[in-house]
Amino acid sequence: MLKRPKAILFDLDGVLTDTSEYHYQAWKHLADDEGIPFTREENDEHLRGVSRRDSLMYIIRGRQYSEDQIQEMMERKNNYYHDLIKNMSPRDLVEGGRELLPEIRNAGIKVAIASGSKNSLTVLELLQIMDLLDAVADGNCISNGKPAPDLFVYAAGMVKVPTSDCLGVEDADAGIEAIKTAGMQALAIGPQERFHRPDKVLPTLANKHLQDLLE
Repeated sequence: MLKRPKAILFDLDGVLTDTSEYHYQAWKHLADDEGIPFTREENDEHLRGVSRRDSLMYIIRGRQYSEDQIQEMMERKNNYYHDLIKNMSPRDLVEGGRELLPEIRNAGIKVAIASGSKNSLTVLELLQIMDLLDAVADGNCISNGKPAPDLFVYAAGMVKVPTSDCLGVEDADAGIEAIKTAGMQALAIGPQERFHRPDKVLPTLANKHLQDLLE
C-alpha cells in the first residue's frame, strides 16, 4: 500500500488521455516525408515519454542534418500533431477521469500535471479539465526532460508540497525513473514488464478511484 500523498502529479499522454496515436501518426508522417523507415513498434518501444528532440534523434539516427533542418523537422512534426489533436474533446479524457480528479482534491490532496509535452495546455483545454487542476508543469517549464527529475520537482514546487509527500503517475519507464529520482512514490500505468522501479502498477486509470491508486 502506498503512503497517502499530499499531492498527486499526473503525466498526461498515456495516463489521463491517449494522444500517443496522434504522436505516432505525426512522427510517421515526418519519417515518410524524409524517406526514413519508422514503425509503430519502434514508436512504442523507443519514443514513449521521450522529448521531441530525442525522439527525432532516434528517428534520424546516423543521418546528417544541420541544426536548422532539425529545428524545422521538429516544428513540422508539431504542426502535424496540432492538426491531428484539434478534434480532441472531453470524450478523450480517460473514462472516469472527470470523477477521479475532484475525488482526489476533495480528499485534500493537490492535483498537478507533470507532462514533458509542450502542447499540454492545448490538450488540457480541449479535454476541459483545467478547472480540476491545481497546477500544470510541462515541457516549457524545464530544460532537462525525463528521466531527469526536474519536471516532477518543478510540479511539486508549484503546489508547495515536498517531493517526499508526492505520488507521481506515469506510463513511461523514463517517467518512473524521473519520479523515483525526485524522491517520490511512483505509480506506473501500463504492463508490468515495461517498468523497472515503480512502487505500484495499474494497467489503466480508467474508472479508478483514489483508493485504487493507493491500495
